[in-house]
Amino acid sequence: MQNFSVDLLHLLTLNVGFASHHADWNWKHVRSPFARLYYVTEGSAKIELPSGIHNLRPDHLYFIPPFTMHSDICDGEFSHYYIHIYEDHQGETGMLEDWEYPVETAATPADLQLVKRLCEMNPRMRLPQSDPETYDNHSTLIGNIQRNLERPFSDKVESRGILFILFSRFLQQAVPKNKVTDSRIEQTMAYVRKNFSQRIDLNTLADIACLSKDHFIRMFKKEVGQTPTSYIIGKKIERAELMLVTTALPVKQIAMSLGYDDFAYFNRQFKLKTGLTPLQYRGR
Repeated sequence: MQNFSVDLLHLLTLNVGFASHHADWNWKHVRSPFARLYYVTEGSAKIELPSGIHNLRPDHLYFIPPFTMHSDICDGEFSHYYIHIYEDHQGETGMLEDWEYPVETAATPADLQLVKRLCEMNPRMRLPQSDPETYDNHSTLIGNIQRNLERPFSDKVESRGILFILFSRFLQQAVPKNKVTDSRIEQTMAYVRKNFSQRIDLNTLADIACLSKDHFIRMFKKEVGQTPTSYIIGKKIERAELMLVTTALPVKQIAMSLGYDDFAYFNRQFKLKTGLTPLQYRGR
């Protein structure tokens, strides 16, 4: 992480608030293009992640990255502050998406005051309901991003500073999702992330790695755990998901901006990855 520039990290607050639950925080198979950060104050609950079931405890912070399938489980009293974080991509690397973070970290004595201050500054960003279907959609996210951008500059600076401090609690143990040992493969992955708007040819990637095409494909799969084609499609579709719910761009324009000149092919790839067509995904 020492090579990552803080200038490339652009975090925005989508939602922030406090919620008390009484065995009614039970949501299955939630997957969003934004991250969630929780500060638990009382009671207990659980989140089920691909890594397993994690118990939520008072005076601890919890982090769920974007595009992470999870379920919320609560059978008693539970109170927490929630912060939904959107990363405004302005560089080739997505800090929230491309790194693995610890799920839990102990909060410092100052963290509760920071979370309370963030709530105090952003009263319009409180969720009216805790059901993800009521806020995890195109119209709500577009509105929240716009409200964030319209705030006074001083509020933006203070809010972003608080987000940076809270997010920093998880950074010490963060590692790249695709931790590769071969610098040639790492170079090709960086090229993919930097060139979303183009059609990416495997021959080009093989040339960057100074390998034959077949050797490159085998080495990439060994290092990354998936083929180069699967990696490219996955990154493009994740970016499409983000654009569908955070911009008003027509679907065809989104497809073209990601290097797809065959709109039908883009639709098929999107549905294979998400289970929905782009229009269905936007209209949830």
